[in-house]
Amino acid sequence: MVQKRKLIEVALPLEVINRESAREKSIRHGHPSTLHLWWARRPLAAARAVLFAQLVDDPSSNLEEFPTEELQRKERERLHKLIERLVVWENIRDEKLFAEAHAEILKSTGGNPPPILDPFAGGGTIPLEAQRLGLEAHASDLNPVAVLINKALIEIPPKFAGRAPVSPDVAKDQLSHPWRAATGMAEDVRRYGQWMRHEAEKRIGHLYPKATLSDGSQATVIAWIWARTVTCPNPACGIAMPLVRSWSLGKKKGKEAYVVPSVVDSTVRFTIGHDPKRAPTAANDGTVGRTGATCIGCGSAVELKYIRTEGRAGRLGAQLMATVAEGNRARIYLEPTVEHESAASVTRPDSVPSGDLADNPRDFKTPNYGMTTFADLFTARQLTALTTFSDLVAEVRERVLSDALAAGTPEGVRLEAGGTGAAAYADAVATYLGFAISRMTNKASTICSWDSSTKMEAVRSVFARQALPMSWDYAESNPWGGSGGDFEEDLLWISRVLDKSSGGVPGVVGQASAAERGYSGYLVSTDPPYYDNIGYSDLSDFFYVWLRRSLRSIHPQLLSTMLVPKTEELVANPYRHGGRSGAHQFFEDGFRKVFFKARESAFNDLPITVYYAFKQSEATAVGESSTGWETLLEGMIRSGWAVTATWPVRSELGNRMIGSGTNALASSIVLALRPRPLLAPSTDRREFVEALKAELPQALKELQHGAIAPVDLPQAAIGPGMAVFSRYSTVLEPDGSKMSVRSALARINEILDQVLNEQEGDFDSTTRFAIAWYRQHSYSTGTFGDANNLANARNTTVDAMDRGGILTSRAGKVQLTKPSELSADYNILTDQQASNWEAMHHLIGILEGEGITPAGEFLRSALRRPDGAVDADLVKELAHLLFRVAEASGWTKDALSFNSLVTSWPEIVDVARSDPSAASSQSAFDFTEED
Repeated sequence: MVQKRKLIEVALPLEVINRESAREKSIRHGHPSTLHLWWARRPLAAARAVLFAQLVDDPSSNLEEFPTEELQRKERERLHKLIERLVVWENIRDEKLFAEAHAEILKSTGGNPPPILDPFAGGGTIPLEAQRLGLEAHASDLNPVAVLINKALIEIPPKFAGRAPVSPDVAKDQLSHPWRAATGMAEDVRRYGQWMRHEAEKRIGHLYPKATLSDGSQATVIAWIWARTVTCPNPACGIAMPLVRSWSLGKKKGKEAYVVPSVVDSTVRFTIGHDPKRAPTAANDGTVGRTGATCIGCGSAVELKYIRTEGRAGRLGAQLMATVAEGNRARIYLEPTVEHESAASVTRPDSVPSGDLADNPRDFKTPNYGMTTFADLFTARQLTALTTFSDLVAEVRERVLSDALAAGTPEGVRLEAGGTGAAAYADAVATYLGFAISRMTNKASTICSWDSSTKMEAVRSVFARQALPMSWDYAESNPWGGSGGDFEEDLLWISRVLDKSSGGVPGVVGQASAAERGYSGYLVSTDPPYYDNIGYSDLSDFFYVWLRRSLRSIHPQLLSTMLVPKTEELVANPYRHGGRSGAHQFFEDGFRKVFFKARESAFNDLPITVYYAFKQSEATAVGESSTGWETLLEGMIRSGWAVTATWPVRSELGNRMIGSGTNALASSIVLALRPRPLLAPSTDRREFVEALKAELPQALKELQHGAIAPVDLPQAAIGPGMAVFSRYSTVLEPDGSKMSVRSALARINEILDQVLNEQEGDFDSTTRFAIAWYRQHSYSTGTFGDANNLANARNTTVDAMDRGGILTSRAGKVQLTKPSELSADYNILTDQQASNWEAMHHLIGILEGEGITPAGEFLRSALRRPDGAVDADLVKELAHLLFRVAEASGWTKDALSFNSLVTSWPEIVDVARSDPSAASSQSAFDFTEED
């Protein structure tokens, strides 16, 4: 029986998916990522598109309805247009659109789509998008923080969908309307969260005084900026020298502000400066750097070794440098006062979270300075505020329960037992309030610094990157300051996510090791850990200790351990597994076990999908490679899987487009895999290479004709290449050893280059000359003799090409014409010697100078030539080919132009096709184009 290919195994509208994935970075309000921080989330748009394409048949699988390639392309185009609408964030509430998508899934799965499982659920992107598509979503993770996030996204909201809020204040405010999905619960989270905020302010608000301005008025403090201090080791000085990264406070033009330090009677004093001419420069900003510090009193250089020793002895201090208050649409920077420094001098509470920071010198720097526990990362005042808010969660839960019972809801069993009554609802609201406290810690720690940039002037998060660094000067936020670190801010982020949550069938979320859980009956789509890039368990302990303190009575099973489980975490952590070699072996064995278990009960007619962040590389004798990537591929193939497609998913479109290696461009790769038959044959290297030569050309044409950018082509081509490699149980090298994934990837790239070079034979003689000349000279000059010989060999002449504007030939020198140098008066319909090269260069020039619409109009004219000199498919193939040449040669600007033409191709073609007379002109669009 021939397996039906799914859409993901043939073609995707990749550029649109990538564009929308990148745009998600700027979408904040209501985006699920704002519920709670998680590291390395995949974009929702990408997950939504991948799940749809994983389940929907490619038209080539239905020869009865789509017997010809042209009909298949038209149907594929229709499905691509549906995906392009699905991935737009603003469409997530379009019920009609998602019903249409769900109907396509039902049609391709016999009306019975399988439940989707992500065994490395992390931040919950994949299960959430499965649920949004109307699928049964299952999520599991070893990490309890990840499990709680998934519960909050897919399990809890549908349980209470459509319910009105129970807060009596809602009725008092006469809010009466249909409470769609989880909007009622969102309203309760806001209302009860506000009660918590006011109650906490009653208890400890006096610890956060207002600032007194020069006119005697009062202003709310946003943050207090502190400098860590250490005693200067110079006996003649001995001041409490400040350790400061930067003296800058605000850099907005005309409103510059900075700290001015001075030493008076062996005491450091701080004032605020505003003169931009005296503002600190890179040469004199701060006192501490990578190698050590400088004392502002005596100028002595102080090694970091001394500071670390003092820190481990508990002798690091802190001194207030500045107070930041809220002014009239601007920040007000004030010098420190005794009142404000004294307000922070409180006794550390007894019931702070326990737990030691990880022994991970790569990502955790504070233990070097004596800050070895999670409580050490907070000031006594911060600990007082966080424990106060945390204690209020239990109190607010009782209020919710009482109000829910008064509203007539039966009490029922608790949330962790599967309840949906008043008790479970109270647990649910409390869970989101616990998240608000956990979110608040990200801007309420001594790791937080002050961002003085012109766009921000705000408190930086702890996790500006995936590590716990040492922060010298730090910003202490005000929980009632109306800015970052204010409990209300975090409350609003969470309630907005709930406001936009969908209903549907509640997802199923559990805590489980991916290597130990079962897979029978599930279709897997997952985003597993990335080798050793991120130590999720070590990092998430920062939040776990606070979530456990706030919510242990609500989720007693899930939050039973003191810290996040680590032994089974599938990350190549050299600090936990006896060095690099042991970590690699642990990761490889674990992945092979996961994919072997998934293979045992996999669907034969449906591919699984796996994401991998392609970032970690290492130099080897044979060039650049990625240990994690190769280990992942080896693990999957040796576990009985065959790779059927690979797609680069980019969510960082602003990054550099051209890298030293073809893999520097993608944020992650999505792989489609099917179970390899148990009796799959083995082969040798020669037959493997022959199979690549036979199959890659057609696969490459399909990729080029689809909406895939040249910059992504090498990674996408790995799919059909690895499909050949992984269909065999073993590929033997000439010496009898098994071919490795690294060796297979090298062969695939070799054949890819050959195929691209062989495509030159499809072009007209002028284009073939120009390609060969471009390889040697780009748009620089060469000699007439060389050009003449090259032209004669391709049945054309230099003079003819000079007259046609392809090149210039002057004084024995020949030079190709750049797109920007082409005549704006050119008429392709009257050109007697038009070529695909000329058409492509005019398209680039028009696209870059005038935009998509004029480029589409030019293409429309080009395709109406009676002689058919211009072929749209060949123009696009030419751009792919030249991108490869430019990238390999380091001609970055050229490569960007070729890539831009292909990525804009769908829109250009849409404009070309929009001409009303095109329908009556058979010659206008004899080509078939998938976009």
